[in-house]
Amino acid sequence: MIALTTGPLHEIAILGAHCDDIAIGMGATLRTLAHRYRGLRVRALVLSGAGTVRADEERAALAAFCPGAELEVTVLDLPDGRAPAHWDRIKQALSTFRAGTEPDLVFAPQRGDAHQDHRLLAELVPTEFRDHLVLGYEILKWETDTPHPTVFVPISTEFAEEKARLLQKHYPSQVGRDWFDGQSFTGLSRLRGVQCRAQHAEAFIVDKVVVGFELS
Repeated sequence: MIALTTGPLHEIAILGAHCDDIAIGMGATLRTLAHRYRGLRVRALVLSGAGTVRADEERAALAAFCPGAELEVTVLDLPDGRAPAHWDRIKQALSTFRAGTEPDLVFAPQRGDAHQDHRLLAELVPTEFRDHLVLGYEILKWETDTPHPTVFVPISTEFAEEKARLLQKHYPSQVGRDWFDGQSFTGLSRLRGVQCRAQHAEAFIVDKVVVGFELS
């Protein structure tokens, strides 16, 4: 196992199809980055939920996950579950979002996700962020689409448990789902931790990486 470091991060872009996707997929990573890089700029785009209680939940949750960061959240009003029918609008929204950010790192859903909204967003993100490292997060849910991750971000037990706590606190509209509980979230992060020799971790998929070697 080889560990690579990114160097300092000043700005990240995070994309989700629905309110709570980002927090479920990479909440502890976001908490870790905000803790490590004070004043980090976080630009977030979510495709659905505008004008509903879910948008309010999302804004409060992301603020809690990245305290001290310069956070900007855009929530659109695309219908849940209908992303493929709105390809043009999503493509344009991504283009507009891309024009307003120059991130060091991009987070988005991963292409193997069984949900059509997640999958379409994952496919379109690299068409706008062509020269960026894009990490595809996994979204725990009832489908058997758990990926074989290729990148792991070790996280502390404190932040793993805080993620589970913040999800319960800030997404009351989802608490009734049978899989939406602390044991599910910490169980997955413990598994990913085992796979990278850490107590806990969040895992990601990378489609393409360019490696450059500098002369010493």
